[in-house]
Amino acid sequence: MPVNILLADDHRMVREGLKQLLEMDDNINVVSEADDGYECLNYANKTQPDIILLDINMPNLDGLQVLDIIKSQKMKCKVIILTIHNEIDYLIKALDKDCDGYILKDSDFDTLKKAIMTVYKGETYIEPSLVPLLNVRLAERDVMKDRTNELTRRVKDDSCRFVKQRNSFGFKYK
Repeated sequence: MPVNILLADDHRMVREGLKQLLEMDDNINVVSEADDGYECLNYANKTQPDIILLDINMPNLDGLQVLDIIKSQKMKCKVIILTIHNEIDYLIKALDKDCDGYILKDSDFDTLKKAIMTVYKGETYIEPSLVPLLNVRLAERDVMKDRTNELTRRVKDDSCRFVKQRNSFGFKYK
């Protein structure tokens, strides 16, 4: 049974080229195409694709907004972000919104097929060239989170000490 794909990109030539490439593989079937975020959501509901290949830069609703809606509505389809954006901030935003894959448009076709099949199997696929930078950024974010948690703990401890001192002087909260 082939993997059913919805292509969502505002550039017709990109969609048509991807469709031709994808349909050369008997294991992949393009069930619909969308050129903006609203159309993507509409076709996702109508065609129930296994995977949406979703561009970030689209009119009306951008790809990250569409991803938010898909995940909040608990749609069963997987989402692979297919984009020109190789900046880690976009990747982290997409991962924070629970995308299932992230691949750059300048990747070769074999990489795209690998991403589709990996995500179809229930795994996450990240553009290999972005993984080292992603790991560094996530480690930095974890350190900042730890620092924030420590600061929050200290503020709570200081507040409790203040309340205890205040109560020891006979002040009471009403």
